[in-house]
Amino acid sequence: MSEETTELPAGLRGVADLDLKPALEAMLMVVDEPATEEHLAKLLERPKRQIAKALRELADDYLAQGRGFELRFVAGGWRFYTRPEYAAAVERLVLEGQTARLTQAALETLAVVAYRQPVSRSRVSAVRGVNCDGVMRTLLQRGLIEEEGTEPETGAILYRTTNYFLERMGLRGLDELPELAPFLPEAEAIEAETQEGVPSFDPDAPDDGPDTPVGRGTDDVDDQTEL
Repeated sequence: MSEETTELPAGLRGVADLDLKPALEAMLMVVDEPATEEHLAKLLERPKRQIAKALRELADDYLAQGRGFELRFVAGGWRFYTRPEYAAAVERLVLEGQTARLTQAALETLAVVAYRQPVSRSRVSAVRGVNCDGVMRTLLQRGLIEEEGTEPETGAILYRTTNYFLERMGLRGLDELPELAPFLPEAEAIEAETQEGVPSFDPDAPDDGPDTPVGRGTDDVDDQTEL
């Protein structure tokens, strides 16, 4: 019986023996969130420096070749994105020409959370001048904000933006947010207007109730809207 000397198929070879760039491309094609260099290095059994170098070279190659997609570093990791100039073609394929977006009220609320985080829902409502419970519920359901502890003085739950928010906005981190904070009132300026009597709210409760009005009223938000 003669001994087989042919090379094993890629699927049967150890990951450390695979060609690095094609392996990275294959992995990044199936991730559902940005993959960190540390995680990729661990999975491929390579040094992190080697992974980082290969990723940057891939990103430069795609840009130089004018491909319809690009490799971006966002929210602490790497992921493939279609290039903005081909958005119209992608929308026709995926959305059939219809783009679902957050309402203006949701975008305003999200901006307040992004620039004032961690922040309680009543302070968000005080900044906007309307009750934001319904909008906050939508943002929580969409994974754009999340809870982060409680306020020591009142017990009110505090909220912050998520990594999914960074990913959707195409940001590496919060330090890349535009300079908008100076146009928002300081926390001290709205302290007298906040009413923190309830530490949280029921995500499944109706938007309106006997104790919900703040300022002008409430926002009507379509829970199906998204970025």
